[in-house]
Parts: sequence; structure tokens; C-alpha cells
Amino acid sequence: MDFLFPLLILALLVPMFLGIRRQKKEAAKVTALQDSLSVGDRILTTAGLHGTVVALGDETIDLEIAPGVVTTWSRLVVREQIVDAPLQGDGSIDHESIDAEAPATDIVREDRENGGDTPPRLNKD
Repeated sequence: MDFLFPLLILALLVPMFLGIRRQKKEAAKVTALQDSLSVGDRILTTAGLHGTVVALGDETIDLEIAPGVVTTWSRLVVREQIVDAPLQGDGSIDHESIDAEAPATDIVREDRENGGDTPPRLNKD
């Protein structure tokens, strides 16, 4: 009975210690990633925004989120670096496998019936 209280304390402190250690490792990884960024890297922010690094500051980072659209963000929002996977095979598309005689959708069919002058509408069917 005298050993129950120290075992209880030990059982509570060990998981807490391991959790703190894991958090420190993750924080070190994120800090290393933010310090290793260079111009031209593709990244993902904590908000889910994909962008390309165009300029780096001490505390900020400029991201190109669309052609010609550059925004300034804090370095702390960088979540991960996007690495493009290499293409499988030679990267060419077999155009003969695309069915050219595919049936038209309801939107295209309705647009053709109306002479193409009206904007397409979706049917509830």
C-alpha cells in the first residue's frame, strides 16, 4: 500500500514526459523546415493554401498563389514543403484511349437545343 502513491505519480508523469518530448521534436522539424526554405519552393500553409516562394524575409515570406498574384505571409504559417512526385512512364497521354463519341451531358444538350445563346442551366432530374 505504501508503493501505490509513488506508482500512481510515476504512471501519470511518464506519458506526460513522452508527450512533451514528442512536441519538442515536431517543433524542431517545423523550425528546420521554415529555415530551409528557398526561392522557388512550393509550400502548403496552415490555412491550406498552396503557393510558390518568391521572396524571403526574416519574419515574412512572399508567396505567389496565382500567376502574377504575390501575397506576404508570416513564416510561421508554413506547414510543409510540396515535393512533386516524378511521372510514371514517359508522361505522354494516349489520346486514342479518350472516347470522342462520349454522350453529351444534359447541360450541353440543352444549350444546343436553345441555339447556344442562353447560359446553360442544370435540370433537377
